[in-house]
Amino acid sequence: MTTPDVLLFMTGGTFDKEYDEIEGRLYFKDSHVTEMLRLGRCLLDVQTRTLMMVDSLEMTSEDRELILTQCRMTPLRRIVITHGTDTMSETARVLGEAAIENKTIILTGAMVPYKFGSSDGLFNLGAALAFVQTLASGVYVVMNGRALPWHNVMKNRRTGEFSAKSED
Repeated sequence: MTTPDVLLFMTGGTFDKEYDEIEGRLYFKDSHVTEMLRLGRCLLDVQTRTLMMVDSLEMTSEDRELILTQCRMTPLRRIVITHGTDTMSETARVLGEAAIENKTIILTGAMVPYKFGSSDGLFNLGAALAFVQTLASGVYVVMNGRALPWHNVMKNRRTGEFSAKSED
């Protein structure tokens, strides 16, 4: 049995939301990551694991502790986490402050649900898989084609993009 190239944790967020046309609401069913990897023709050996399916605004400190524990426990050195964008920077801070050694951890997400067909999720997932293989150990947020270190990233709520804190 070979060791996977990347461990991908799914936590929910807009990435995996679906739209209920009858109720007029977004909800979670299953993760779309496996389908996205197939459609993107990913040749990496990616092990996937669902940790939770929550909107990041509803993510608790216990949820973040679970993510941290899972990152610490795995022997794999390359980790990608799909996450809701509203509190992605907060989870990145928790992981970054934990100073996990010898692992590259990438958080990524989507502003538009994958199932809507015009999502940025597929692009962000591809970028995250590329960056996790090339960046030095540490914690990063990968969105909009950029990799930003955990201590210098923010979501610009006006533009819906992630940038370095000093760029605003």
